[in-house]
Amino acid sequence: MVPFIALIAGSAVLRLLGLAGVDALDAWQPALRGGLALMLLFTAMPHFRPGWRQDLIAMVPPRFPRPDLLVTATGILELAAAAGLLIPPLAPAAAICLALLMLAMFPANISAARRHLTLGGRPVTPLPLRTAMQVVFVGAAVAAAL
Repeated sequence: MVPFIALIAGSAVLRLLGLAGVDALDAWQPALRGGLALMLLFTAMPHFRPGWRQDLIAMVPPRFPRPDLLVTATGILELAAAAGLLIPPLAPAAAICLALLMLAMFPANISAARRHLTLGGRPVTPLPLRTAMQVVFVGAAVAAAL
């Protein structure tokens, strides 16, 4: 739920800063890109944090090889996407790549929910809510690309 709040609240605060006179944020798209970047910081950090990392590795469906490498790679890609979203010429491509990354990672969320795993000692988000949030995340990434 924290990533969802970061996306919504971050985008809103950045848009308000744009309305208050910060020229770089004086449109909904740059604010949305900033909100997505903030969200990605919250989602990428557990990939490298002891304890949380093991939970993310456990989320990878068993049929995928080297779940530890996949978790590291997706964490790096999330950080790269966050940086790309903040560089205007790169932002559209970064946003499309982010949408594709989120779609590719969604099977891990399905697997985790079906196996009743935990993340940071708390149950993972139930699948119906996680699916709805995923639609918002991917939709935000696509909107940030346009």
